[in-house]
Amino acid sequence: MFDDDDLAAIRESREEWEAERLDPVLDGYGERSERFATVSNHEVDRLYTPADVADLDYDEDLGFPGEPPYTRGVYPTMYRGRTWTMRQFAGFGTPSETNERFQYLIDEGQTGLSTAFDMPSLMGLDSDDPMSDGEVGREGVAVDTLRDMEIIFDGIDISEVSTSFTINPSAPVIYAMYVAIADQQGVPREEIRGTLQNDMLKEFIAQKEWVVPPRPSLDLVVDTVAFAVEQTPKFNPISISGYHIREAGSTAIQELAFTLADGLAYVEACEERGMDVDEFAPQLSFFFNSHNAIFEEVAKFRAGRRIWANLIEEWYGAESDASKAMKFHTQTAGQSLTAQQPLNNVVRVTIQALAGVLGGTQSLHTNSFDEALALPSEDAVRVALRTQQIIAEESGAADIVDPLGGSFAVEALTDEIEAEAMDYIEAIREMGDGSMREGVLTGIDEGYFHREIQDSAYEYQQRVEADEEVVVGVNAYTVAEDTEPELLRVDEEVQESQRERLADVKAERDDGAVEDALAALDDAIDSDENVMPAIVDAVEAYATMGEIMDRFEAHHGSYRESISIT
Repeated sequence: MFDDDDLAAIRESREEWEAERLDPVLDGYGERSERFATVSNHEVDRLYTPADVADLDYDEDLGFPGEPPYTRGVYPTMYRGRTWTMRQFAGFGTPSETNERFQYLIDEGQTGLSTAFDMPSLMGLDSDDPMSDGEVGREGVAVDTLRDMEIIFDGIDISEVSTSFTINPSAPVIYAMYVAIADQQGVPREEIRGTLQNDMLKEFIAQKEWVVPPRPSLDLVVDTVAFAVEQTPKFNPISISGYHIREAGSTAIQELAFTLADGLAYVEACEERGMDVDEFAPQLSFFFNSHNAIFEEVAKFRAGRRIWANLIEEWYGAESDASKAMKFHTQTAGQSLTAQQPLNNVVRVTIQALAGVLGGTQSLHTNSFDEALALPSEDAVRVALRTQQIIAEESGAADIVDPLGGSFAVEALTDEIEAEAMDYIEAIREMGDGSMREGVLTGIDEGYFHREIQDSAYEYQQRVEADEEVVVGVNAYTVAEDTEPELLRVDEEVQESQRERLADVKAERDDGAVEDALAALDDAIDSDENVMPAIVDAVEAYATMGEIMDRFEAHHGSYRESISIT
């Protein structure tokens, strides 16, 4: 992109600047550190010039927004057309309490709903299961049957709102319930919008929530993708998630590489089912973390779009631009939040949110400042939402498409992150003898991902404890007495009321219809049919979450990690 003579002149001028300007300052004053690096410990240079991006080809590496390789964004106008979808993770206690929080957020200007579920629901357990005791409604809303979903969306027109569901092992059941709600409201299935997380590969890599082993879990994900292509074309049946990989302690590069590897594994699994890549790839979505190192995060997002666009065309023959455009949701880094001086988290979240916007996210969740202490209070969640609205309406960051594009530093970091992420992707592919699907599954079985993340998390903690990594309010700028904001508390009676509603549903439903629906689900599992139609029928008969997920565990067995991590 730059003339060779101009580059030579710049290199010569830099040497003169270093000798005449920089060295005297370094000799007299030095710098505040011998080494400068990102949160991921990726070393950054003092200064970047065109010489650092000398090999950059504008057309092949950057292009224009809305065209491959999408480095500069997936839409030509980006936020000048419309801002990103503003979501706040919400869900706690009873379905009625969650409905109230949803209504509050909609009134405050939120443009998309994002649903948090309690641990029993995440694990496919009913609220009356002994294993659920003490966890009902604690970290999200309890959902046992379609009745609970009816309450959550009471008074909310799902034809007017996009809804995200953060759930994985039991995701097909929640998806089926949302389809059933659409049927009840008279909303055509092809019009419902939203995203199901449903990323089981990252569960085995990082978050550790599962019901059945990896291979049948992957098959179930493919069932949801196939059903969505046919029935709900505006709904994303999977959100391939690096967020939890990063929260587990990975670096930004590992987060990007492992997430894209998972995405490519899903592509291969769908193709093996007989689906054409351009049929399903446009409905694949991604979910990334945004941490404190703002330029590293921006570069990560830009590199991710470029890698996906190139690989899905080169390796899988995608022809559709919609298949090549990597669209993603971003959430600010929960792992970065501190219980000490919690109001400092407002600043952290603002920086992280700005990185997501500058990096071109399609959807954004901003964490609340009190989340290191409890579920978000109304005041905290409003501040988190206002953070997004101020960035959108007051900062000017949404007015220029890819405003950091062309920055020597950002372009150099984008290239470096792309190269290092590709090294990981190629290594995973090699583990599968040329198959990303088998490479990821092998990496799970052999503990590859666990070891990589564990090592990075350990190294980061060592840097914090050695004061090489400053965490304001924790190992620097501490105060003797700290204040705790008013916290949201989940009432002890939530569990009892949820169990009572579940008992009422079981007493009122048609037991024969439930038995028939579950028997049809058994048949679908046994015959390797797509199980989604049977799950929809089961939830509409008011079969419970646990009753449905028990069928899968009975057929495929449970799973326990057998790897040894050293």
